[in-house]
Amino acid sequence: MIGGKAHIQRDLGPGTGMDAEWRALIHAVGLARELDLIDVVFIGDSAAVVNQANGTAKCRGGNIRHLEEFRAIISGANPPRIRHIKRSQNLAGIALARLHAR
Repeated sequence: MIGGKAHIQRDLGPGTGMDAEWRALIHAVGLARELDLIDVVFIGDSAAVVNQANGTAKCRGGNIRHLEEFRAIISGANPPRIRHIKRSQNLAGIALARLHAR
């Protein structure tokens, strides 16, 4: 969500929940850069992705490529602020889950 508007990527192919969380963060950071937003706080309900992106947890396996892509996007800029929230507080995540009901 940026300014109350949802930005949804569709048909990204197969992947894990971690892939989806990383793709969402990378997409959000890219959008913020495109829109020249400066003082942005990114929020997510995946503690693993938030901690890996913030450099407070090790990134292993297939997630390393996501971390490398994330770092490439943020290089040369002020590091973004990324905060963890509970899933029950993630309104965008709740709305997406409803779109993709199992």
